[in-house]
Amino acid sequence: MKSAVENLTPTRVKLNVEVPFEELKPSIAEAYKTVASQIQVPGFRKGKVPSKLIDQRVGRGYVLETAINEGLNGWYQTAVQETGIRPLSRPEVEITEVPDPSATDGELKFHAEVDVRPEIELPDYAGIKVEVAAAESSEADVDKALDELRGRFGTLKSVDRPAADGDFLTIDITASIDGAEVDSASGLSYQVGAGTMLEGLDEAVTGLSADEDAIFDTTLVGGDHAGESAQVKVVLKAVKERELPEANDDFAQLASEFDTLAELREDLAKQAADSKIVEQGVEARDKVLDKLVELVEVPVPASVVDEQIEQHFSAENSHGEGDHDTEEHRAEVKANTERAFQNEVILDAIAEKEEVDVTQNELIDYIVTTASQYGMDPNQFAQIIDQSGQVPMMVSEVRRRKALAVVLGQAEVTDSEGNKVDLSDFVRPGGEEAPVEAAGETDVEDAASEEAAPETAKNDDPAAVKF
Repeated sequence: MKSAVENLTPTRVKLNVEVPFEELKPSIAEAYKTVASQIQVPGFRKGKVPSKLIDQRVGRGYVLETAINEGLNGWYQTAVQETGIRPLSRPEVEITEVPDPSATDGELKFHAEVDVRPEIELPDYAGIKVEVAAAESSEADVDKALDELRGRFGTLKSVDRPAADGDFLTIDITASIDGAEVDSASGLSYQVGAGTMLEGLDEAVTGLSADEDAIFDTTLVGGDHAGESAQVKVVLKAVKERELPEANDDFAQLASEFDTLAELREDLAKQAADSKIVEQGVEARDKVLDKLVELVEVPVPASVVDEQIEQHFSAENSHGEGDHDTEEHRAEVKANTERAFQNEVILDAIAEKEEVDVTQNELIDYIVTTASQYGMDPNQFAQIIDQSGQVPMMVSEVRRRKALAVVLGQAEVTDSEGNKVDLSDFVRPGGEEAPVEAAGETDVEDAASEEAAPETAKNDDPAAVKF
């Protein structure tokens, strides 16, 4: 079999394939078996009809057509492997020549147009310069952390006053559309300012006292009428405020392993300083990735963008959020898709150049972290991603994270005050154990050859790119 690549655009190629008759013979033999199992000829058992009789009954042309249809995908996949292209979409195939059904020679010719991952030229990314905010923790940070810790041990106390920001309320709500009640709930708990229930609720309850009510217009977010405009009546049943325990040595012993408040504050100060360093690392990581995207031109296939937009809005419609399908929202999804694709291509290229591997422990750590974000048992989560064939995708994500860490480790990072920032604790090298073998290519390429697996990992890591 011969195959050749013709570049149409930086992200689309045409595969020209020629299959000689000798390589068609196995497919023709299988086609005869297929046709034999489909027809009934008196005197012959089903599936045992001779080839010559099949030629007489249905014609050798039909057999040849069956052979080509059944073997076409295999020849295409072979051509993909021979040429080394990395498809991103399903191919558009056109057969240009078939052997004469009456002959015993000739060849099959076809071409396939397909979107492919673009080849890019990496710049010299060593020593990329970025500036981050200065990491300065203060007594105010310690006080805030201490108050948050006190809040975990706080108790709610009923108060006889109007509701204010931060108060905890007990409320009844009733939703109506065109004067008809469509939903209601009683005894709900809600913290003013949380913004977790209905848009407009915070404004409606602020200033109300127990047994008072208010009516506001909003958009329902759940139930059979999700996405519809409704009028909601809220009745305030009780107002409570959180009473914090006194910050003293007794509280330190209750809430921590320390004996004194001074020791607890010292530990909180250390945690605040460490947190600032992590914030610096995250900011530096994001800015380094921004620099990479600025330095490398990565063309994005239209099919990748169109497919992602379609998936996004199909998911929204299935969740009753079709009203979000606006030009602005589509532009936002398009921009995010293009940026995510560019991130993926650049980081994969860096991973290849730096020969980045993923170890078993690194994959396990990533799975455990991701499982915790879903509140799932890590073993159960691992079984789900294994059964859904998403392990290669996870390996690719970890590999990209490590590739970005390599670049970040070589970057020149300074803070806003001109001080050099040491990110050695933030960028930790991987272990030395054997790397994990990924069973496939990246998630975009997997989706080109089979149905794409559902997205699993959720995090704010720009290196964890998913399609």
